[in-house]
Amino acid sequence: MSAYETIPALLAEARPGHTLPQQLYVGQQAFDFDTQVMLKSVWLYACTVAHVKKPGDFFLFELANNSVIIVRGRDGEVRAFHNSCRHRGARICQEQSGSASRLMCPYHVWTYGLDGRLLAARNMGDKFDKADHGLLPVAIENIGGLLFVCLADTPPPIDRVKADIAEQVSIYDLDHCKVVAQDELVEHANWKLVMENNRECYHCDSNHPELIACLGTNGFGKGLPEDAGAAGVVDDTTFIDIVGAEREEWKRLGIYHDLIEFPDDWWHRVARLPLANGAVSQTMDGTVACRKLLGPFTEPNTSSLSVWTQPNSWHHFCCDHVVTFSLTPLAPDRTLLRTSWLVREDAEEGVDYDVDNLTAVWRATNAQDSWLAHINHLGISGDGYRPGPYSTEEKLVESFKTFYTSRAQRALGGRAA
Repeated sequence: MSAYETIPALLAEARPGHTLPQQLYVGQQAFDFDTQVMLKSVWLYACTVAHVKKPGDFFLFELANNSVIIVRGRDGEVRAFHNSCRHRGARICQEQSGSASRLMCPYHVWTYGLDGRLLAARNMGDKFDKADHGLLPVAIENIGGLLFVCLADTPPPIDRVKADIAEQVSIYDLDHCKVVAQDELVEHANWKLVMENNRECYHCDSNHPELIACLGTNGFGKGLPEDAGAAGVVDDTTFIDIVGAEREEWKRLGIYHDLIEFPDDWWHRVARLPLANGAVSQTMDGTVACRKLLGPFTEPNTSSLSVWTQPNSWHHFCCDHVVTFSLTPLAPDRTLLRTSWLVREDAEEGVDYDVDNLTAVWRATNAQDSWLAHINHLGISGDGYRPGPYSTEEKLVESFKTFYTSRAQRALGGRAA
């Protein structure tokens, strides 16, 4: 009998328009299945090219027992390898990020090039061939400067995601950005609840005063012209008028694209949205966080590009900075949220930007969301929980749930009875 024998029955219980069965959120078997099977079968956002900016720079992406080294080679190419020495399996990189001229295992000093080739291994005998013992590669894709990895032996297609995201993200020129702040927040909630919380703004008015002052609540399941035909969605005609006018300006600037929203069973959403209250950046007062603007922007712009990917990331691109988010399950009731802020590489701290100002809105919002996800997890864990209905503003939560259940069913294959 499979170790995941309860998962098919739980997935079968999932009802359209409702939250998942309790054990898919809080159960140890579901967590093990998610981290050992389902999440290993899909593409996961890991970091940006700015995290591995120079040759030798590395960054670790970790999921349960798997650790992946993402490293930039001397040729400028970014590659990914399992963080396991080909000698007796010791972990090579111990730090979450850093820089090295070579990758050396601290156990027996087997040494690898930045391209994964084994360069040195002492006393291995005449028949030993270093060429057969390079680091094992992991699939990696660069999408406009966002790096995705897949732990599957045969990764699923990613071409549609690359086509839809890369062109829009590439205008922000992440190759010439730098990471100036990074937070790692452990949320006391299941990873699916952290994702679901992000996939709606139904909760924003009553919980995120800092965020809605600059970002607003429209565009995340309600308010866009594309949402107008959805049954029960309250149309905001004022916002739709603003979007219409803004889109004309975006077309003039050459940055407009139609909304892309999880098309044809794919796993990405890309939306350019007007910021709220005349804001030009996601800051407390709505003014720019960095004086050095990104990409094509020569003056502050009252929009941001929002990119969501299932199952573990979201990103906001403003005219002056970028903020990226990724999550990693740690336990049934713990999730790591990693938030990174990027500015232009030639921006000078204290002159062009202030880190506290740059990070203030999302640090406040992350803390608020962490508490919301925690009380959600606590309530779901009790005997009184029954799957509840989504509001008309929570259609993007349904999109995430549908992605999860469909990929879980695919990943199960013949594993369960």
